[in-house]
Amino acid sequence: MLDREGFRPNVGIILLNQKNQVFWGKRIRTHSWQFPQGGIKHGESPEQAMYRELHEEVGLKPEHVRILARTRDWLRYEVPEHYIRRDARGHYRGQKQIWFLLQLTGRDCDMNLRATDHPEFDAWRWNEYWVPLDVVIEFKRDVYQMALTELARFLPRANHHNRYLRGGMRPHHRDETAPRTERGSAQTVAEPLDGDLDGNL
Repeated sequence: MLDREGFRPNVGIILLNQKNQVFWGKRIRTHSWQFPQGGIKHGESPEQAMYRELHEEVGLKPEHVRILARTRDWLRYEVPEHYIRRDARGHYRGQKQIWFLLQLTGRDCDMNLRATDHPEFDAWRWNEYWVPLDVVIEFKRDVYQMALTELARFLPRANHHNRYLRGGMRPHHRDETAPRTERGSAQTVAEPLDGDLDGNL
């Protein structure tokens, strides 16, 4: 489902824990890290798509989160041609996204990267809110910066110690930053990023 300009409707998810750290997922079989995201299906609202993608990619249900805010308008990025399937070139340009800021009300153990047969991530960690954009695939970086900036004013104000993290300070606890799989272990796998049109590029 593309709009007239060739952009696929999509949702992006910034998921916070109680320390205002964000869920940071390692895209399966790559070195790229990103937020959960996915396409909006025909007949879905952005909120419905967000809950579906949250479960498919992270394993969480609506009762595990609370919506804090969403971006007012679509944020767009173009996908370089070499990531686009040949049969879609000339039609598909990229994604237009509504971004949601969520508060985790459940627990870390409620998350499951293998909730479906087509996982998007093979590891995850909690990261400071201002994520390192140099590990995000290049064509998504501007949209990440715009989404984080627009939604930052909705961050809960109870955890003021995290305001220093933007300046480069790291959390003190290793278990908050080490990549995790289902069993909590770090995993590193390197393979080229494959282009797709399932809403994740």
